[in-house]
This record gives sequence, C-alpha cells and structure tokens, in this order.
Amino acid sequence: MSIRRLDAVWMVAAVVAVAVVTLVPVPAAGQEGAAWSPPRTADGQPDLQGVWANNNVTPLERPEVLAGRETLTDEEVAALQARAGELFSTESDDAAFGDSVFAAALAEAEAFTSRDTATGNYNHFWMVERDWDNRTSLIVDPPSGRLPTRTETATARLAERAEARRRHARGPEDRSLGERCISWGAPRLGAGYNSYVQLFQTPDHVVVYMEMGGSRVIPLAGSPHVDDKIRQLHGDSRGHWDGDTLVIETTNYSPTTYFMGARDGLQVMERFTRVSDDVLQYEVTVTDPTTWAAPWTAMIPLRSSSDPVFEYACHEGNIGMEGIMAGARALEKAEAASLTTGSR
Repeated sequence: MSIRRLDAVWMVAAVVAVAVVTLVPVPAAGQEGAAWSPPRTADGQPDLQGVWANNNVTPLERPEVLAGRETLTDEEVAALQARAGELFSTESDDAAFGDSVFAAALAEAEAFTSRDTATGNYNHFWMVERDWDNRTSLIVDPPSGRLPTRTETATARLAERAEARRRHARGPEDRSLGERCISWGAPRLGAGYNSYVQLFQTPDHVVVYMEMGGSRVIPLAGSPHVDDKIRQLHGDSRGHWDGDTLVIETTNYSPTTYFMGARDGLQVMERFTRVSDDVLQYEVTVTDPTTWAAPWTAMIPLRSSSDPVFEYACHEGNIGMEGIMAGARALEKAEAASLTTGSR
C-alpha cells in the first residue's frame, strides 16, 4: 500500500498498485485464446470510461547506454526492479519522480539524491509503486527511442527560461505555471505522481479529466477547430473515432503554454485504444517545427484503477509560492546588506 500526494498541503488518498513484468504493448487478445473485444457504450462505441493510471517506470527517452535495445530481458528487468526496491526501501528516502527511478536503478547508484540538493524532494512515503515492463523507452518513433534534435529557437528558449529561474522572482509571474498551480500542461506524460486520468463519454462528447490539469471537454461531432486567433493553455481539442480508437487532435495552444519547451507552435494527436479489461493504450504524437526537427510519438499503457481522482487544488493554499516570494525578498535584502558592508 502506498499513498500518493493529492494536494500541496492537506489532501491524500490511498493507492494500491502492483508492479508487473510483462511485454508491452498488450495485444488485443482475450483470455484462453478467445478473441477479446472492448465493452461498449449504449451508442456502440468502445467504453473507455473510468480511472486510468500512468505509473510506468519506463523512461520517456531510451538511455544512451541502452542504445539499439528496444526491450530488456525478464531477468534484466527483475534486477533493475530489485535495485530500485533497495534504493527506495524506506519512507525517509528522498522521493524519485518521473524517470528518476529507472535512471537510478540502471546506474546502480548506492543512494538517490534528487535534483533539489538544498532541501530534497518529499520523502518516499508519498510515492506510488511503479509499473515495470521490458521496454527501454516510451518513445516508439523515432526508432532510436530518443527525442528528435531541438531547433536553435527551442534551445535559446530553454536557455532563457533557465536564466529566468536563476534570478530572484520579482513576482509570481516570474515562476512557472506549475509552481503557480495554474497548469501542468496537456498532454501530461509524467508518471508516478498525481498522474491519473478519468474519461467520461457521451455520444457526442468525451471528457478527459487530468488529476493535475483539470478537464478537457472534447466534441466528437466533427466541428472545426476554433479560429486561429483564439489560443488556450491546453489548446483546442477535437475528437473522432477511428474504428475502436478514440483520436483527439489538439491545436491552438497559447503562447504561455509550456510543454517540454514547446509553446504555441505545438500540435498533438492522442490515440486511446482499450486493448484489455485493465489496459488502455495511450499513444501521443507531438509536432512542433519550432521546437523539434521532426515529430515524435510515445506510447504509454495506462492501467485501470479503482482509486478515485481528487481535485488537485493547490492554488487554494499555495504556501509554496508565498515561501518563494518571501525567500526572494530575503535574498535581495541579504545581498544588499553584503554590498553595503563590502563598500565600507
């Protein structure tokens, strides 16, 4: 039993997750050789409704030391899983988010230290168990399992963002949308931390409710995208059925959107295919010529969960932002005092 953090201050919920070692993606086959077909809604479409969890440990990009290897053997996966169990065996251990669990196990690290070396992350008590499989990357295209080359524009944009984070924040607007509890992006690919999604369906709409990020109400009736001048943080989404696959195309992202360095040039195509009772195959293709030299695609097997999804309402008590602003003012005061002392 693990507990995942549901609010920045006070909201938690119990999570039960089972770590599995299996080849993914799962074929659309049923039990004992019988052809498997998805359950259907009243209007005859595949029923994708429910809560789906992304607790995959597989990294987004294939580590360079595994170049050319799309999968690991069952024995190699078991060894990595055992190392991870040793690294994160106590509640007092520094929590590892996203790809950190796989990277630490692969590196055979003796101990894990988060990127926040000053104060550390939360302790590991708050983290959910991760799902293991044999793949070495979520990225399936390019075949290298790695992101395409970034453009010069994107590299400069990332450098500007890094420089902005190094200076003292003049106000909340100088901090990221995530720190301000406004948006964590859509799609959200991070795993193991508030990474659940709930789907709702009607004959003419689908709702994608992200645990961190709110809801997208998406029409399925074939209506066109809104005017190009209308821009939104999570873009403008339109959906349709391609056989038993729900396809969602999103454009019209806002200039203030931030997805792995991409902004308003971003276009996303998501494909949801239920391949078994408890697995929803989620494939996402990302295109932004201003950020990457070519489109790229990742596939994530989402697992059915009986856990409820709670509102991630950290904006209602964002004491972290209060601390960031107070810290910035304290640092400015200390630097001013140091300059005054040094001039004497």
